[in-house]
Amino acid sequence: MKHLGVLGWPVAHSRSPAIHNAALAELGLRDWHYQRLPVPPELLLDTTRALGSSGFVGANVTIPHKQAALALADSASAAARAIGAANTLSFAADGAIAAENTDAPGLIAALGRPARGLSALVLGAGGSARAAVWALREAGAAEVSIWNRTAQRAKALAHELGARALANPQPADVLVNCTSVGLAPQPDELAVLSLSAATLGDYGLVVDLVYRSGRTALLDAATAHGVATVDGLEILVAQGALSLELWTGRKAPLQVMRDAARAGA
Repeated sequence: MKHLGVLGWPVAHSRSPAIHNAALAELGLRDWHYQRLPVPPELLLDTTRALGSSGFVGANVTIPHKQAALALADSASAAARAIGAANTLSFAADGAIAAENTDAPGLIAALGRPARGLSALVLGAGGSARAAVWALREAGAAEVSIWNRTAQRAKALAHELGARALANPQPADVLVNCTSVGLAPQPDELAVLSLSAATLGDYGLVVDLVYRSGRTALLDAATAHGVATVDGLEILVAQGALSLELWTGRKAPLQVMRDAARAGA
């Protein structure tokens, strides 16, 4: 049996197992299995190092491990190094770990429109935000700005990746939420992001990497203002398909993965 998984803390909400196992079945890879790997930060290094010898071919990485995953890898793609975070690990027979970032191309693929010439605002400063900023910049966005609840983190990321840090969210063609706000329903989700329902009309497209049962308050408010949206499940499928292709060498069945992602929505 060949094993795949998703490393995170928490990770119980992840739909990656359903998505990948549906894809593996569609591809006829009956001896492959994908599972959740709940690992706290203090155990990430030892746990990840042991995966290769335990039959794991690869693992996705989610909150809060993406930057740590890059640091523990023995090798990394140019994109992962430039971003400073990894969401995909591959395990070699000799125990070596290779890091890749499929969040960046996954985001661009899910946008449904060219990013060239657009202005973009990224909310957050963690691993997903790093990938989003880098991806949008590389895809030719005219300007990429960053807002984070901790202003210093936004400034540091902006300086590192050639973006602009903002004290408060400003209008843009594309808004991308890379924070964990909305993962669990909470009061005043928009206010936590320094947004309001009235200001969402200032954006041409709202992308929320968060997914949960039901839509997030951010996407609901954007839709109410007639703004186009892309939800976290579409991003999850896009980046997951790229990871699957890396591990298996097979073309990912995108529609099967989408159907599996939506089945529990």
